[in-house]
Amino acid sequence: MDGDHTHDLEQLIARLEGNDRAGAAAHLEVMRTQDIAAAVAGLDADTRGALFDRLPAERQVAVFAELDHDQQVDLLDRQAPDHARYLLSAMPPDDLTGLLEDLPVAEVRRLLRLLPFRSIRRALTLLGYPEESCGRLMTTTVVTVRPDWTMGRALDEVRAQAEQGQTANLVYVTDEEGVLQGVLPLKYFLRQEADRRVAERMNTALVTIDANEPQEEGLRVIRDYDVAALPVVNEDRELLGIITVDDVLDVEEEETTEDFQRMASLGPLNLNLRSASPGLLYRKRVGWLLVLIALNLVGGIIISGFEDAIEAVVVLVFFLPLIIDGGGNAGTQSATLMIRSLATGDLRPGDWIKLWGKELLVAGALGLTMGVAVSALGLWRGGADVAMLIALAMFIVVMMGSLLGMLLPFILSRLNLDPATASAPLVTSIADVVGITIYFSLAMIILGIQ
Repeated sequence: MDGDHTHDLEQLIARLEGNDRAGAAAHLEVMRTQDIAAAVAGLDADTRGALFDRLPAERQVAVFAELDHDQQVDLLDRQAPDHARYLLSAMPPDDLTGLLEDLPVAEVRRLLRLLPFRSIRRALTLLGYPEESCGRLMTTTVVTVRPDWTMGRALDEVRAQAEQGQTANLVYVTDEEGVLQGVLPLKYFLRQEADRRVAERMNTALVTIDANEPQEEGLRVIRDYDVAALPVVNEDRELLGIITVDDVLDVEEEETTEDFQRMASLGPLNLNLRSASPGLLYRKRVGWLLVLIALNLVGGIIISGFEDAIEAVVVLVFFLPLIIDGGGNAGTQSATLMIRSLATGDLRPGDWIKLWGKELLVAGALGLTMGVAVSALGLWRGGADVAMLIALAMFIVVMMGSLLGMLLPFILSRLNLDPATASAPLVTSIADVVGITIYFSLAMIILGIQ
């Protein structure tokens, strides 16, 4: 946030806290909702509640929708029942569903009691779709017209529906049964074509998605086809709602965050780090760390099996971190590339055969380059035999790590597991165990150690 915005926020807070309603209103006229929400979110709970209460009612609704779910619940608890009902009822259906699906059942029931029947029915309908499906993400307030209407009659209907707060950038055409027929950009209604039929002007080449499809698939379709809104339909092609670009941006942010968390050997946190308790963060992190300790213990056991080789050629210990880190780093690079490509849809699980040869070639070139680089150090510290050992071990270990980093995400995808589970610490730990075995086995052979 730039300096001007920071100054505006400070002045707004000062005027609101000083009950300078005229001055605050002047600031609100030129400030974006997102900037106001950022200011409110950064305050402690009591100050946030007091500041939120001083905002005009119409701005409260917009700011409320921008806050984190835990902050929304806290603000609702501070409101009178009638005002809490007003805030919830004014939320877009998809935002309300997002709030409810992240709460415990008892809290959901309490909030539902605050809603009018129509909003309850709409919220329960969206919650009835599978978790993280397009049905839960869609906006159900869609402007629709009939194909046999004239453009003039359709424009009257667009005006009527727009007054109800419905989305009117695109106008969808459905028949009497609600089956999707086509779409019209709003600009078509600005032309002098009042007597023409909607069917003559509508675009029937629609890209749609089933309500039960994963949200990630909706994100991929919007990105691939570059559409501003994606109609959501059921198996009978009835229009249920739309997914807009701002909806999928939230999904992309969540998916990217979860991938980063898994790649750091964390489960998805689904929480605000600022508000998370130390106990919860401990529980989220300790499980994978214990698994990684177990894997590293295997490496320690393998090393203990080669104690005689280490005693005979002490210089082997000097090169051990170099060798196993080479394999782990190469595996991490490969896994990161594969995980990201799978997440963005650039690759499919069936592409692994084509990629195998390419990765084999790249890994071989990397291993050869790193092997040559460390052979000079091996020649200096231990002579020609040690140089050959280090070069060969580095070559094999780097190839092994790279291929492991490529294959593990594909294997997890085949098992219907998240490829991001093939995280950097996991790939590194497995590569360490295999690298230790390869290194000391080659040492026994090349150096003739019994």
